[in-house]
Amino acid sequence: MMNNSMDDGNAKLYICATPIGNLGDMSQRAIEVLRSVDLIAAEDTRNSIKLLNHFDIKTPMTSYHEFNKYDKADELVTKILAGTNVAVITDAGTPCISDPGEVLVQKCADAGITIVSVPGPSAVITALTLSALNTRRFVFEGFLPPQKKERLKVLDRLKDETRTMVLYEAPHHLISTLEELKKILGGNRRISLCREMTKRYEEVIRTSIDEAISMEPKGEYVLVIEGRSEKELEEEKQDKFLSMSLEEHMEIYLSQGNDKKEAMKLVAKDRGISKRDVYNMLQK
Repeated sequence: MMNNSMDDGNAKLYICATPIGNLGDMSQRAIEVLRSVDLIAAEDTRNSIKLLNHFDIKTPMTSYHEFNKYDKADELVTKILAGTNVAVITDAGTPCISDPGEVLVQKCADAGITIVSVPGPSAVITALTLSALNTRRFVFEGFLPPQKKERLKVLDRLKDETRTMVLYEAPHHLISTLEELKKILGGNRRISLCREMTKRYEEVIRTSIDEAISMEPKGEYVLVIEGRSEKELEEEKQDKFLSMSLEEHMEIYLSQGNDKKEAMKLVAKDRGISKRDVYNMLQK
């Protein structure tokens, strides 16, 4: 049964998740919302018409995608303020996640429009739960930049990331991205490659980066990568600080604006000694 959110007199924006493969994952609430709104903003109307026809949804559609997201968002905001209820959908999954829907949501929020989320399938979460890696903390990077220099910059920032990392990757970049991951994160790092999720030929490869490269996988994958060991990172950090003089170590924290007392406390923590030990050593 449809809720009463459309009956309060104010038009709204509805963020509607759609299946990432299996049509059985379409929620009844999403079907009811898409039938009840006045207009559906779809990433690709040619793709979405198949979904709407399957569920006998007759609501008019308008195209809203990466190349018209700013002007079209302004147009949709104007329509909503004039009383048109609008739902935004993507080709698959939840709008706004690596998707132009985020621009529309931002503009609606700025205009004081009520935004309603109709949750459902998401490739990020599905892949994470299938990965068999740590799911308690994770970071999502979406698609890496196409330019190699920018892509390497992003990957370099992830070098010491301790959370599980999730990336989207297109078929023509997959092998080169895996090779770049090996170079920056190491070939032994655990990784899960997920594709065709929720579909008949769903595939999850749980392996190492080295082994993944040797398999030469083909297709569009969601990559779920193990975060770095916090213990290993702490040991490396300690080794780095122990290789410098106490004065050099102190200067790092003093140059960051810490007073001498706080700098000594931080140095002691890095070196695994007491603050008094740091003080005594500096007096020699």
